[in-house]
Amino acid sequence: MGNELAYILPGYLTNFLLILLRSSLFVALLPVVGSKQMPAQFRIGLAVFISLLLTPVVKFNISEDHIPFLIIREMLMGISLGMVVRFIFMAVNLAGMFISHTMGMSIAMVFNPDIGQTTIVAEMYGVMAMLMFLATDAHHDLIFVFVKSFEFLPAGGADLSAIIPQIVSLGSGLFVLAMKICAPVVVGLVIAHMLSGFLYKAAPQMNIFFVTLPLNIMLGILLMMLCVPVFEYVLGIELSDLRNDMVRIILSVRGT
Repeated sequence: MGNELAYILPGYLTNFLLILLRSSLFVALLPVVGSKQMPAQFRIGLAVFISLLLTPVVKFNISEDHIPFLIIREMLMGISLGMVVRFIFMAVNLAGMFISHTMGMSIAMVFNPDIGQTTIVAEMYGVMAMLMFLATDAHHDLIFVFVKSFEFLPAGGADLSAIIPQIVSLGSGLFVLAMKICAPVVVGLVIAHMLSGFLYKAAPQMNIFFVTLPLNIMLGILLMMLCVPVFEYVLGIELSDLRNDMVRIILSVRGT
């Protein structure tokens, strides 16, 4: 019995550590769950709990000569899966920053533990995105696909040459999504700025800055209220595609 345990435990422990490596990075990048506002004990406990559940059913064929490369691949795989959803929330924050600068409210900064210095509008958009993320049960889809990733992509099965382009592609999509969210509000405010310029030409003696600043803030708030359905529609499409995006990344980086 002792000899059997001595033979089984090293392989079991290796499987657990490899699963923990991927799951810990994935959990750390998740919104809400991986937020720095959550206690570190909770995040670590969740990653360990997922790893303990998967260790008995996930089998790896590990060669000792390739362990360093295997660790790098697992780290990049966990990061790429987590960044699929993290980039969505970064895009929402970026859209809020664009709107704040156009409204003239960029001076009102707050501190977000996950992002750093951000604006009030970006923080408000982030809260709305977080509530939609939970209301649509998108976190359930993420955990499901993550668990299935060990079936489609065992440890060490990721192609390093394919992971980097996937992460770069996700980053480029961040700016596209940010523009989709902020475009209705920003375009309306830019038109208001143009009209303010015509007003200044008609009455140069008017202090146009102090006159238009409160008007731009009021107009920006009104446009944000009117564009909530647009925000909900665009973000809803992105959240509904999360599962497909993660599966696409898993299949595209699967080595031959």
